Amino acid sequence: MFGLASAALLGIAVALIIGACGKPRELSAVDRGEVVYRTNCISCHNRDPNVAGPLGPAIAGSPRLLIEARVLHGTYPPGYTPQRKSHTMRALPWLDGHVDDLTAYLADAAIHRPH
Repeated sequence: MFGLASAALLGIAVALIIGACGKPRELSAVDRGEVVYRTNCISCHNRDPNVAGPLGPAIAGSPRLLIEARVLHGTYPPGYTPQRKSHTMRALPWLDGHVDDLTAYLADAAIHRPH
């Protein structure tokens, strides 16, 4: 016998399945920036941008002007003193259009430091 409780559980299950099949969630700037960072930066910078990596310094909280100069042009903004003198980083021009996302991720990482 198919009782009222069974019908209610079936209805809830169907609603959950339909909800799970909905449109994918929109990624935030922080989410997109994390993808950019993890794809392009962790080979030199640490997986945690608050910690120095094997070749690059900690970069959490870096200002947009610095990120744009380093990422797109391989330079530094006027008057900026580099943390390291290695000059290993090369420009990553394919990231044009992603500087704001990367800046958002690095700002968020500085605020939400892992314990």
